[in-house]
Amino acid sequence: MSALSDNLVTFAILAYLVAMICHAVEYALGNTRARAAAAPARELVGAGVGGGGGVPVSPAPVPPSAVADRSARRARIGGLIAVGATGLAAALHLAALVTRGIAADRMPWGNMYEFVLTVTFIGVAAWLVVLWKRPSLRKLGLFLTLVMVLLVATAELVLYVPIVPLVPALNSYWFVIHVSTIVFASGIFLLGAVPAVGYLMRAGYEQGKRSFPYTLAKRLPGAASLERLTFALHAFAFPIFTFAVIAGAIWAEAAWGRPWGWDPKETWAFISWVVYAGYLHARATPSVKRNVATWLAVLGFLTMLMNLFGVNIFFTGLHSYGGLD
Repeated sequence: MSALSDNLVTFAILAYLVAMICHAVEYALGNTRARAAAAPARELVGAGVGGGGGVPVSPAPVPPSAVADRSARRARIGGLIAVGATGLAAALHLAALVTRGIAADRMPWGNMYEFVLTVTFIGVAAWLVVLWKRPSLRKLGLFLTLVMVLLVATAELVLYVPIVPLVPALNSYWFVIHVSTIVFASGIFLLGAVPAVGYLMRAGYEQGKRSFPYTLAKRLPGAASLERLTFALHAFAFPIFTFAVIAGAIWAEAAWGRPWGWDPKETWAFISWVVYAGYLHARATPSVKRNVATWLAVLGFLTMLMNLFGVNIFFTGLHSYGGLD
């Protein structure tokens, strides 16, 4: 089961890569029809014959060229294949987690490798739900699948550790309660960071900025739509993250005799909580510009990455369960 899980992760990465390439094709060709329609070909209708001679007829527009139609169809097909490949990758991803859990005889959240695999799966599963509800956001899939390729490949190539039993401190029913909620909230925050960055680029492009990276966003959905999605995802994840932090404090009281000890992991979880609370407060304050509030959302995700990677790699504490030497 362990070897099967490892192979499924590899196949999932390849499927995410195929999805990213297909999304890139759609992204590159997606506005071919719009360009063709902007300057349609025109032809003159033959002059009529009558007693007064030929009667000129106004030029009539003709449909976009066949080449443009074919390019637009390729873009749509590429998008559909990209979504299908993303769904296949998510299924392989889930199968890898399930087989890892069966092999370990526990929930697959015992180290950084398993944690990253689970968080990324939650992120892509949430993306598929969002896409089902709002197909117009499909072009965001290019950036989402890029994030999936980078994080899942990093998990396999850098963070991988063999299956080992849980350390004694984690053998508790609070392991499922605390870690499941922190994983779920982290996955939604991961997804929320994608439209947040997309919004910042798209808003700059709509304001006339034509330098890198703003030009990357010229085919993304409108800035307002991306900003609303960013807020909805963060507003959904924040209460779950809050509960996870509280559950962790209750577990710490039972395991270590104190609810809070400013351990590096606890400290950075608190920093993340404060930043995300600041984002939601700024978003609800009319006087705060949307791009300023969105930068707080991006900063919040950077603190989550620090808590996941930096704390486990560079610090030692009671939460040092990363599995890395």
